[in-house]
Amino acid sequence: MRIRCLGPELTVSAIGLGCMGMSHAYGGQDEAASIATLRRAIDIGVTFLDTAEVYGPFANEALIGKAIAGLRDRVTIATKFGFKIAPEGAPGIDRMIGLDGRPENARQVADASLKRLGIEAIDLYYLHRVDPNVAVEESVGAMGELVRAGKVRFIGLSEADPATIRRAHKEFPITALQSEYSLWTRGVEAEILPTVRELNIGFVPFSPLGRGFLAGSVNRPEDLADTDFRRRLPRFQAEALAANARFLETLERIAQTHGITKAQLALAWVLAKGDDIVPIPGTRRIDRLEENAASVEVALSPRDIADIEAAIPPEEVVGDRYGAVPDRFGKVSAFVPKS
Repeated sequence: MRIRCLGPELTVSAIGLGCMGMSHAYGGQDEAASIATLRRAIDIGVTFLDTAEVYGPFANEALIGKAIAGLRDRVTIATKFGFKIAPEGAPGIDRMIGLDGRPENARQVADASLKRLGIEAIDLYYLHRVDPNVAVEESVGAMGELVRAGKVRFIGLSEADPATIRRAHKEFPITALQSEYSLWTRGVEAEILPTVRELNIGFVPFSPLGRGFLAGSVNRPEDLADTDFRRRLPRFQAEALAANARFLETLERIAQTHGITKAQLALAWVLAKGDDIVPIPGTRRIDRLEENAASVEVALSPRDIADIEAAIPPEEVVGDRYGAVPDRFGKVSAFVPKS
């Protein structure tokens, strides 16, 4: 596996593994199957594992803790804090009831995450979402204290705007920004990527496969389990999926010329956007994991990149990333902002 560097010092595998779907939002799966996938990832060098307190909640960190037992020196663990979590009773995603970027929450979550993960220090600790009721300097200041205490090695932000990134970085060095980035979600290109590059902050795209759409694995809402939160997202409503399906035909044609899959093409495009970018596609299956990992060996020419980008003009993608789409029970998730 190739390696890349986030920020000045954090070296990781060139592609990571988003672990959320093993326990949260997409329906989860059998623990033994998840552990097998995680250990296979480590075996093939995909050693940058991404989790969060809220995934489950709590279950995903515990799962990773079991999977990496005895393998700590081979993995880089990223986890996050920043949500208010309701008591037991509601389904996992509906337990996310707001944001909590308070310093005391940063400290409490870090201690709990370390225990669940079974490790002595978190490699990369993100503020999952910036809390508008807490100055980012306060949140980041507490995270910096955790670094000085040896409980965290590096810190990051997720889905922050340029001004907030600058304020946070001035308070304590930010190593990585994690935000959504893929062929059908390219909003970070205008201001976010230039900002983090100016500050020497690495960039970690989540959902680089468009939550499965760009891999061709979701064609209809019915393809998703009733508990899958994508059913609440505007882009995964029937009309939007049908309208966006035309993009996949072009991706398939280009992928075939390279002898690769659509997923590998989409990931190779993200990887080609800069050596400071480390995507974290999520998967629960070993075959998909291996397919994704092979994308680091795909070499795209400037003409390839231009053709791929022309295949999915961002302004023609139908449906917002997030929004007030109720589930089958009439509920709207507080999980994410409407953007």
